[in-house]
Amino acid sequence: MRKAILLSGGLDSVSLAYWKRPNIAISLDYGQAAAKKELEVSGIIAHELGMTHEVITIDCSSLGSGDLINGSAVVGSPSPEWWPYRNQLLVTLACMKGISLGLDELMVGSVKSDGFHKDGTAGFYERINDLMQYQEGHIQIVAPAIELSSVELIQISGIPNSLLHWAHSCHTGDVACGKCRGCQKYQYTFRTLNAER
Repeated sequence: MRKAILLSGGLDSVSLAYWKRPNIAISLDYGQAAAKKELEVSGIIAHELGMTHEVITIDCSSLGSGDLINGSAVVGSPSPEWWPYRNQLLVTLACMKGISLGLDELMVGSVKSDGFHKDGTAGFYERINDLMQYQEGHIQIVAPAIELSSVELIQISGIPNSLLHWAHSCHTGDVACGKCRGCQKYQYTFRTLNAER
């Protein structure tokens, strides 16, 4: 079975990649502000774990919103980083590439706290899995860490600090701003991990 991970280079996807060791890593530059750093980190992690690294580049920034494009959030955004239908877009693009790779399964690194957004919930992944299974290609979508916190995922994965510290979670650019929700999550996760050691 050929398995791939949607690898962004953030704490969760990096830890999941280490835990599950799929054959392929798929990373996307879809016009997000931190694309350059995300691809750099993802390339390092894929190389260290012996995964084939596939990169998809397609500029969707004109459809984005908020922190992820360093712009204003669209009216009705539930949070500063919200990008409408983003996870649906990313899964769809990865599966489009996955067809040519003979992919059977695509895993995503969503964790419990991602349930703040509808497209980070178990219900969303059940529905998009059904949709992908319905269509030609029949690629299965799985979210193995959807019931875990980031801390729990890191602990279960056993990822060493030498790899985990490569992770880049900032939403606003290639250098951590220290203020966005991605940076706040990164800081909270390491504080909690350090407190438990």
